[in-house]
Amino acid sequence: MKHIPRKRFGQHFLSDHGIIDAIVQAIGPEPGQPMVEIGPGLAALTQPLVERLGRLTVIELDRDLAARLRLHGQLDVIESDVLKVDFAQVAQSLGVPKVRVVGNLPYNISTPILFHLLEQVHVIEDQHFMLQKEVIDRMVASPSTGDYGRLSVMLQWRYAMEDVLFVPPESFDPPPRVDSAVVRMVPHAAPPQLSPALLSELVQVAFSQRRKLLRHTLGRWLEERAFAGAFDTQRRAEEVPVHEYVALAQSLQPA
Repeated sequence: MKHIPRKRFGQHFLSDHGIIDAIVQAIGPEPGQPMVEIGPGLAALTQPLVERLGRLTVIELDRDLAARLRLHGQLDVIESDVLKVDFAQVAQSLGVPKVRVVGNLPYNISTPILFHLLEQVHVIEDQHFMLQKEVIDRMVASPSTGDYGRLSVMLQWRYAMEDVLFVPPESFDPPPRVDSAVVRMVPHAAPPQLSPALLSELVQVAFSQRRKLLRHTLGRWLEERAFAGAFDTQRRAEEVPVHEYVALAQSLQPA
């Protein structure tokens, strides 16, 4: 029975075999590796992955698709909203310290998923995701560019990231109205020690009025915290590199 894509789940199913092969090649699955796929859908990516891995854990919210996936003998199906999945528990159930995570993320909730995984990055080996191209442009953006913003800083402090593949709309059924791409995200082996919540607040304040100089936003925020260190607020938020935001967050943490 043909599955009708559901708009409320943001379903666009991969159908281009050339693109699927390129994504699998970029992921580089090896036999026995613990891997979790988010949103397997009609298993276009799932099948070539599981053929190489031997076994695969999948997270699927759509109950009809989850039921269909359970018929596959090599899949462990978690029927759930990915935002409610504890990846540390998944790793524990697989008997491994870390898992690899892949998926064609629903575009309507891609950013919340990225932040959900950021909170659990200690149990993640690497991530390969298909996302809206403009989201990936923001994720990997360099300072002093229009795409550089809160998402860039909040992910780059913790991951090395690379845009690895362009995916046109016609690679999907139904075709989305946007271009897509695949990003590789590898957690830094020795990340800076800081409070992610503090960095998030700091960066949110900085980019709240990105056209203005930081003295109008972050400068006032720092004054309220009686910050006595040196930080140049005569710049716009997009001109400050990730390492400076990280250093500022570290200096604001209680000793």
